[in-house]
Amino acid sequence: MTAEPLERTLDRHGRLAGPEGFPEPGRLVLRGALESDLPELRRLDEEVFQEVAYPAFLLRQLYDVYAQHFLVLDDGAGGLRGYVLAATTAFGRDSWILGLCVTEGDRRHGLGRELMTEILARLRQDGIDTVRLTVEPANRAAILLYRSLGFTPEEPDGGLRRDYFGPGEHRQVLRLELC
Repeated sequence: MTAEPLERTLDRHGRLAGPEGFPEPGRLVLRGALESDLPELRRLDEEVFQEVAYPAFLLRQLYDVYAQHFLVLDDGAGGLRGYVLAATTAFGRDSWILGLCVTEGDRRHGLGRELMTEILARLRQDGIDTVRLTVEPANRAAILLYRSLGFTPEEPDGGLRRDYFGPGEHRQVLRLELC
């Protein structure tokens, strides 16, 4: 269940530009995360998710366990502009998207869609049947992205799970059948 290595260059607007390796200025490379990316992943996660960012030790362990489904957008200058992380069950055919983020200045250029499209393709190739994720109910842009990719609310209650992450931390659970 291994996926082929991914190294595609994206221009500033998220358009694929071919497999040239490290990007030129203004280009991004969509590739698998590396252990050496961990400090930059931590910075990126804190920038985007702020108080709900993963602690460094957990990000490290998520990388150790799920590296094959941890993709990044590399700007070629030592920075990361986004990532997606999927976790799969050990013996099942289910997966969860544990994180999707793109830096604020790079949003609205299709980069989140590119990350999601690639991770879903990898999960499908690995035989995963069902993918779930949670999203903050007020995050309309993310919900629209996920719905456009085929995700639907997981019943009951239209996917709304009150206090999912603790008191007042509601989430909407979305689901996609890959098979």
